[in-house]
Amino acid sequence: MSSAVPVPSSLSSAPLSTPPALVAHAEQLGAHALGGFLSLLLASVLIAGLACWMAQRRRLALAAEEEPDEPRLVLALVLGFAAILGASSLFAWIASNLGDGRTLGLADQALTDAIARHMPHGVILAFSWLTRLGDFATLAPVAVLVALLLWHRAHRGLALGWSMALVGIVLLNPALKQIFARARPLHDHGLAHETSYSFPSGHSAGAIVSYGMLVYLALRLLPPRWHVAAAMAGAAAIVTIACSRIFLQVHFASDVVAGLLTGLAWLLVCVGGLEFARHRQRRLAR
Repeated sequence: MSSAVPVPSSLSSAPLSTPPALVAHAEQLGAHALGGFLSLLLASVLIAGLACWMAQRRRLALAAEEEPDEPRLVLALVLGFAAILGASSLFAWIASNLGDGRTLGLADQALTDAIARHMPHGVILAFSWLTRLGDFATLAPVAVLVALLLWHRAHRGLALGWSMALVGIVLLNPALKQIFARARPLHDHGLAHETSYSFPSGHSAGAIVSYGMLVYLALRLLPPRWHVAAAMAGAAAIVTIACSRIFLQVHFASDVVAGLLTGLAWLLVCVGGLEFARHRQRRLAR
């Protein structure tokens, strides 16, 4: 991987007389970004709620099993590994297609420019507040409070897993930023200021790990009647924080996608490790 990923300053500098289809689609999406966000938010919340409801029904059907099914456990680990491998491959593909004049980089800039032209200032102002749900200043106290509550209630393994998940993404994302050293997009609304590199998005990675782990803890510890609501709320928070970074023009869309992929891969590792340890401990106890 190269040490820097230059970004075209504008589409006018592109050597192509006719923008590629991806760039044209990015311009159209930027012109209707708010509607696209609301559609994505609704779809994500509904899918999360439906998936949680189906998982609840499945667990009830298997409640009589006394031992964890070993083939199912192996299958889960294989699928988790494949998901991480796929996320890493897509991450690498995004990174390799962000060079000067590359189509993906041009599409990034087209989307950002279209949002700057068409997004009402009031909407940008609203997202400047919503994005704080993913700020370190917001998540750090939550992380400490959740860890203390878990420890106090004798959920020592969950407290350790929760803490390691958040510390891991805090260390991983800045390291990746230094490797790629991509400059951030320019904006003049004055509602958000960032000084670090752009790729991948730290807010997006942190959101999917933090809120994903909160959903996992809710599924483990809360009564079943709260599970669907927790999954839907987590999905809404992740999508809102990720999209806010694009609307505020502090990240390109590919930065956000890469951040989500990074966070998802680490979340799968953490949840998979906790579940493996839980089933292992249950078998040893029996």
